[in-house]
Amino acid sequence: MATASSSPYIPIQNYNCRSKSNFCGSSILRTKDIFGRIRSVKIASFDNNGCRRKINVLGEAESMEVEASSAAKGDQFVEHFREAWPYTLAHRGSTFLVVISAEIVDSPCLDPIIKDIAMLHGLGIKFVLVPGTDIQIDRILAAKGTEPKHVGNYRVTDSDSLGAALDASGRICNMIEAKLSPGPSLSGIRRHGDTDRGYNGVTVASGNFLAAKRRGVVEGIDYASTGVVKKIDVTRIRQRLDQDCIVLLSNLGYSSSGEVLNCNTYEVATACAVALGAEKLICIIDGPILNENGRLIRFLTLQDADALIRKQAKQSETAENYAKAVDFASALYNYSSNKTVPCPNGKAPSQAPRSANGVGFGNANGFWSSEQGFAIGGQEMLSRSSGYLPELAAAAYACRSGVERVHLLDGTISGVLLKELFQRSGVGTMVARSVYLFNRYLHQTIFKLYLVLPSTLFSDIYEGIRMAVEADLDEIKQILQPLEESGTLIRRTPEELLKALDSFIVVEREGHIIACAALFPFSQDKCGEVAAIAVSPECRGQGHGDKLLDYIEKKASSQGLEMLFLLTTRTEDWFVRRGFSECSIEYIPEERRKRIDISRRSKYYMKKILPDRSGISLSHAFAWHNNNFS
Repeated sequence: MATASSSPYIPIQNYNCRSKSNFCGSSILRTKDIFGRIRSVKIASFDNNGCRRKINVLGEAESMEVEASSAAKGDQFVEHFREAWPYTLAHRGSTFLVVISAEIVDSPCLDPIIKDIAMLHGLGIKFVLVPGTDIQIDRILAAKGTEPKHVGNYRVTDSDSLGAALDASGRICNMIEAKLSPGPSLSGIRRHGDTDRGYNGVTVASGNFLAAKRRGVVEGIDYASTGVVKKIDVTRIRQRLDQDCIVLLSNLGYSSSGEVLNCNTYEVATACAVALGAEKLICIIDGPILNENGRLIRFLTLQDADALIRKQAKQSETAENYAKAVDFASALYNYSSNKTVPCPNGKAPSQAPRSANGVGFGNANGFWSSEQGFAIGGQEMLSRSSGYLPELAAAAYACRSGVERVHLLDGTISGVLLKELFQRSGVGTMVARSVYLFNRYLHQTIFKLYLVLPSTLFSDIYEGIRMAVEADLDEIKQILQPLEESGTLIRRTPEELLKALDSFIVVEREGHIIACAALFPFSQDKCGEVAAIAVSPECRGQGHGDKLLDYIEKKASSQGLEMLFLLTTRTEDWFVRRGFSECSIEYIPEERRKRIDISRRSKYYMKKILPDRSGISLSHAFAWHNNNFS
């Protein structure tokens, strides 16, 4: 990772002071703007002999350099602030659960991360922090000459290990509380008129929010004081968050008999994120998530992540555990008799397969309880034999259990939280629950499964975006018809609609089409037309138009398109708010211009889209879905 220079300017050319040429030189300096473009600034600073002028601080050359530097920094600040504004509004009031890996806790990278969390807390984001302790526990045990013992994803917590866990957890929590205590610079606050000398930093709340129970003896292994999540005290955590506190949740749980139990960090984090209904689970790890070509994977749908994890099920115990957890849902449906299996009290039926691998199904938890998380750890993570696959599996599990988005961030990147949360492209890997791969022909089977599935899981299949099929034609026409009659959209005959059907995308809810849109690509011009965005009247105001536009942008980007354009007569405000700018007809591809009805007096809008850098194509995702569910 490149490190930042102490100065934002990098000389393109160094002039030799001893040169005797008559070049009356100027130093050309370059800097990058917020979009990564190179900007050059010419600074007159050499005399006729090629030597640098000796001008004092009040001299012209140095004044020009300072002024140019200040202007460039000011421009960067303004551009960044404008880019961050919509994200600031979107994140305010949200709850983010941040799990900090033991590697990051043990590194100098922790300081800036905690400072950024304190700053984001001041912007109205609610944080629950779960720090990792594995490395620190192992170090304490090594100092005592004791070998740590892991079986699968869990640590065997004997008396020595429990003492080490108590020591490590206490020290880490105290350290994080100390780092959150200073707050911003008092001189900066007073400079803007605040003279309160009693200002302190962020208030941190910790306590017995985690109820646990012994893991017990599993397959002949006594895990001693190792615990599994039993219940998260959501009410009291919410109270602390509403009191403007950052909640610090350790991996130490407390049993009903008054024992302290050492729980798995990621099990605690995923269970808490699901129980709280957190908008985001953020996993700060010590490296990036790369594909087989060494490129950063920026975005994965839940289905894409599931496919990548399953490919490693034979080589990775964590991936195998994940696959068992996901496939557990299929045990609730008796395919041979085509009947649903009753699920009393929300727990798994007795004939369902049980697992003793750390997922928690042996206690009738798993997806059927909002308290159960997903444990990762042990030798697989210590050796990194499967890279960051365990963290990806935990992310997919959390998404499948109800968390909308999970971010896997490389904590060694300076300002990684700010870059991920306040820039459109981000710098990490995001796993999202948005279902673009729903197959309407599965609806009857899935609806039967809905009778026994919890709402958090069913929300992933209740509503989805997918490509249109011929069976959708009548419902698409019904949605478009009112807008065609009002003149908002151009009229399309059933024959024209059928011909263009391959370009349509639909939102389906409970087997009915509730919204649609179309993307018509012009590959030679590297642009695409957005058309026919329409939402059923009873479903308007719920963000379906934004979902469709977001999907269209990702699809266009995956096809190598660089620009989107549209023609509109009445909806320009909606598109302007979403980044489109008015343009002249000359920007429309010639092929499309020939078919424009000038009498409609449409206005033309365009938007530049970001290149696809996810490493995952939508066509690959559709292929996986069809292969697995056809």
